[in-house]
Amino acid sequence: MVTVRRDTESVQPIALIYTALSSSIVASLGMLLVPTISRELDVAVSTAQWTLTINLLVGAVVTPVMGRLSDGPHKKRLLIVSLLIIMAGSALAACAPNFPVFLAGRAMQGLTYGIVPVTIAIARRYLPPERLAGGISSLSVTVATGLGLGYPLTGLLASDFGFRTAFWFAVVFIASAIAVAWWTIPDGPDDQAPRRPFDLRGAGLFGAGLAALLIGISQGPDWGWASVWSVVTIGGALILLTIWVLVSLRTPHAMVNLRVIRRPDVLLANGAAIGLGIAMYMGLSIISLVAQAPESTGFGLAVPVLWAGFVMLPLSVGSFAANRVVRALSRRVSLTTFLPIGASVLTAAAFVMWLAHNHLWELMASQFLFGVGIGTTYAAMPGLIARSVVTEELGSAVSFNQVLRTLGGALGSALSGAVLTAHAVTAGGPPSEAGIRLALAISAAGCAAVCVALIVNLLRGGVREPAEY
Repeated sequence: MVTVRRDTESVQPIALIYTALSSSIVASLGMLLVPTISRELDVAVSTAQWTLTINLLVGAVVTPVMGRLSDGPHKKRLLIVSLLIIMAGSALAACAPNFPVFLAGRAMQGLTYGIVPVTIAIARRYLPPERLAGGISSLSVTVATGLGLGYPLTGLLASDFGFRTAFWFAVVFIASAIAVAWWTIPDGPDDQAPRRPFDLRGAGLFGAGLAALLIGISQGPDWGWASVWSVVTIGGALILLTIWVLVSLRTPHAMVNLRVIRRPDVLLANGAAIGLGIAMYMGLSIISLVAQAPESTGFGLAVPVLWAGFVMLPLSVGSFAANRVVRALSRRVSLTTFLPIGASVLTAAAFVMWLAHNHLWELMASQFLFGVGIGTTYAAMPGLIARSVVTEELGSAVSFNQVLRTLGGALGSALSGAVLTAHAVTAGGPPSEAGIRLALAISAAGCAAVCVALIVNLLRGGVREPAEY
């Protein structure tokens, strides 16, 4: 168990949870709005998809940078500045006269992905010991909870007042989060944090490699996976990331401490993050399509955008409920045990969605199960990392786990897109029902494979004693 020194200053967990939840809700804006943005800003739907791609791309690149900076002395300043940039990006998107300006605003909103690791680092430093475990697990599931809350909110605002209203709401929401963080987090630099030079070389290599990889993955279905552009982009990304690994292992204070990542608990959490991310997001990326597609497609439910967002609401309910259970049991049950339990629920959800998605209640039931599975696994991952990593490395280690979740989501979304494109009824047209079923079947098989691997790991290693973190 890692011993953490503390002073008399502390912060209320609810303040950090509200800040993280606010940014997670803002991060969810956009997915339901792609058709509306395409129409309102006069761009093709494929071009409008960049509102999601650019947000994910920036988020994946800046998250490890924010994670490493959160290990330093200026945690509060980092959080406030990041929220200010997100708020400015939301305002820019809300009043954008054209698509390029709107895209710039969405890029600035990409910093939302790095807020959770920063708040977890602040929690590890300032929360009282008796509130630390529950605070970290609650912060970890705010991403899923925010997704479930942001979808219906987006549908309500966009259907009645236009898509710009949703982004003006984001401005107000982030402003309130800034006020909460300003008043509740201790001022001044953290005297216990180490003063270390920032790894600019590592940040550049990792950022360039990850950006190229995500661009190659997201554009692969359009370029063709065997095209020169795809091969050069993805191949170049793998070369850059390989160089980054070699350089980081020789850097005293690397942006991501790869030696820490090799520890069993951290490796287990990171492997589950990317594996479940790929399988899970394959299914989640299809939900909105199935809900809003016309009935003539054979699989669509023709749900208007006003109500389509509510399909994701059970996700928040399930993740919140699961988080409460994990918090209650974490002192008596090993965190290692929660990963296969959560993966089992995710597998059940994926099979439900594959075999039963012809009615709205079936979609909502599968989303509730997804929420329970996400809430269980995501609550356990930071705990596994926190109990194995010293405080000075926590922000970096947790942010890398967040990057792997994001990367898994990008891979899963791209894979589902490739499957659906290959099974389109006509070139550039909607997918066939066979394509939908195949993508959902791959998602279910992927979840099952990760679940089996986690169960085998648990049985081989035995159940470790619960540990405070």
